[in-house]
Amino acid sequence: MSRGTLGLTVLEVGADGVGVITIIHPPVNSLSFDVFNSLKESFEEALRRDDVKAIVVTGANGRFSGGFDISVFGKIQGGTVRPKRGFIAIELLTDTFEAARKPSVAAIDGLALGGGLEVAMACHARISTPNAQLGLPELQLGIIPGFGGTQRLPRLVGLTKGLEMILTSKPVRGEEACSLGLVDAVVSSNELLNTARQWALDILEGRRPWVASLYKTDKIEPLGEAREIFNFARSQSKKRAPNLEHPLVCIDVIEEGIVSGPRAGLWKEAEAFDGLVQSETSKSLIHVFFAQRGTSKVPGVTDRGLVPRRVRKVAILGGGLMGSGIATALVLSNYPVILKEVNEKFLDAGVNRVKANLQSRVRKGQMTQEKFEKTLSLLKGVLDYESFRDVDLVIEAVIENVSLKQQIFADLEKYCAPHCILASNTSTIDLNLIGERTRSQDRIVGAHFFSPAHVMPLLEIVRTKQTSPQVIVDLLDIGKKIKKTPVVVGNCTGFAVNRMFFPYTQAALLLVEHGVDVYQIDRAVVKFGMPMGPFRLCDLVGFGVAAATGMQFIENFPERTYKSLIIPLMQEDKRAGETTRKGFYVYDDKRKARPDPELKNYIEKARSISGVNIDPKLVKLPMKDIIEMVFFPVVNEACRVLDEGIAVKAADLDISAIMGMGFPPYRGGIMFWADSLGSKYIYSRLEEWSKSYGEFFKPCSYLAARAAKDIPLSVPMELVKSRL
Repeated sequence: MSRGTLGLTVLEVGADGVGVITIIHPPVNSLSFDVFNSLKESFEEALRRDDVKAIVVTGANGRFSGGFDISVFGKIQGGTVRPKRGFIAIELLTDTFEAARKPSVAAIDGLALGGGLEVAMACHARISTPNAQLGLPELQLGIIPGFGGTQRLPRLVGLTKGLEMILTSKPVRGEEACSLGLVDAVVSSNELLNTARQWALDILEGRRPWVASLYKTDKIEPLGEAREIFNFARSQSKKRAPNLEHPLVCIDVIEEGIVSGPRAGLWKEAEAFDGLVQSETSKSLIHVFFAQRGTSKVPGVTDRGLVPRRVRKVAILGGGLMGSGIATALVLSNYPVILKEVNEKFLDAGVNRVKANLQSRVRKGQMTQEKFEKTLSLLKGVLDYESFRDVDLVIEAVIENVSLKQQIFADLEKYCAPHCILASNTSTIDLNLIGERTRSQDRIVGAHFFSPAHVMPLLEIVRTKQTSPQVIVDLLDIGKKIKKTPVVVGNCTGFAVNRMFFPYTQAALLLVEHGVDVYQIDRAVVKFGMPMGPFRLCDLVGFGVAAATGMQFIENFPERTYKSLIIPLMQEDKRAGETTRKGFYVYDDKRKARPDPELKNYIEKARSISGVNIDPKLVKLPMKDIIEMVFFPVVNEACRVLDEGIAVKAADLDISAIMGMGFPPYRGGIMFWADSLGSKYIYSRLEEWSKSYGEFFKPCSYLAARAAKDIPLSVPMELVKSRL
């Protein structure tokens, strides 16, 4: 047995002469340097021993390997680990597997991802279970496969499929992997090890082929055809991710192996991998990886040993777009759901929305008809509260009307059991106000989903000072079960996401009134990496929602709200966004947006009423300045959110911005991006604009204090105090 401090491997030799090397590094058998060193020692021992005829590599506890230990990348980027020799040693190990005089077979169950799959591909055959997941997701971390994956995968599955799997980071399951040629046979978990042992012996004795995947050529197209495939992949990558270089680097590396041979490909892979690990994109994406996993750790809540209570049934009030979306997310995760509406017409509409959401999955091949019917049967529509008596969680999802919500929560307290969690999907209204007429403040909580609720990955869990830690733990568990990333935040107008981004559209409107073109702003923001610009987003959500949300902020933060008349003037002419086919854009029958020359009339009228003059400095504003003037007020508000304790940590705001608003993940999130520019720089720009355009841009005290000492915005307050 060979042991490391972070993971190990065990070699056991059976009477049949097969040495089984098992990777042990809970929970997913990730490949740390210690595991690789141990794997190397175990493999070399198996090669030396006369009683070992063939080798099987597998993972403990039903998981082959979840890939290279990502925490090492963080240490590399922080300068605490110098990795180059380690990575070269790992690549040499995969070469050693392939070149060994004894055959090796990978027995794959559970996960074979990243470096785990690369080790498996270096073996002479692979046996898998039907539901095992095999893939190379490295591009999600801003890097490329670094242990031969760029060369071996295309040779096993073909260029087109290999490029698709690597560039999209999408794994395949065992059955598909077998049909592609990535694995040689699919068997049950019970048969896996015995089949792999026999397969290894069959290779040794010539009954099965002895295949070195690095030198396979039967699935590689002729060079001319291969070049066309590479050119198509490049054009698709540029369309899908115009700001990212590493997908193009990856295509170059794969092409090098096809044009100049696999050894040349391996050298280029190693060189590219080494450079990309230190790139800003990789630093950002690895930060996001850990930040996403850290959202479920809440000091004072998740460190108290509380166990989530079982939620057997959920009730939802309101079958509109949000309520039906939430219901869809719940039934998809096998929760029985009661959907309440005020009359039959609204109830039918709500149930039909859920049905349409599920039917869309059937059309896309994501769900069978049988599964559709079973899932829909979990939904029950009602018009009263009688069936609420045995539910464990209620989520209110009606319109943003304070008195209506107050009445609903007063009713819920009468009908629901004392243990039932009372949650609101409000996006802006203070929860203390909503629960004002109840005596149940300890079980009132915000469960803020983002539209469409069955698609968007973020769940904002909003706690008041009275909300029980048990209720938070329960909702964190539900969020995980319905495949959302939950972020726990404090209670205030707009909570974290909407509070941070309320200056986003206002900043854009301020720029327009001072002379910047609407469509130039949207183009700049999309080029920066957002899925759409602020004006296209306004059209999508509708002016009614935008105006209602705006009113909440005008009431609560009047000193820093920019009050533009452009949207109210358009509303007077029945322009309300995409639903009316006219907003900042006009829309055709297929809802395709195009600029509207009439828009300038509303802008000129708004300027005239407000007395705002066009600023010549802003008329031809460079893209960099547009981005900063739109996003620095968002950073400023995020600083206030941190300062007030609404967010637990800056990384939570990064995940909230990415998953709630579509902030580009390869920039690391709003606070990570801000720190890449520096608190001093952001402060100086905001201070400069506040002198020209007023209080809207005024830097908050948190930002000013950090800038004065040149301290990153995301550093926790206790560390700042120690430095000060």
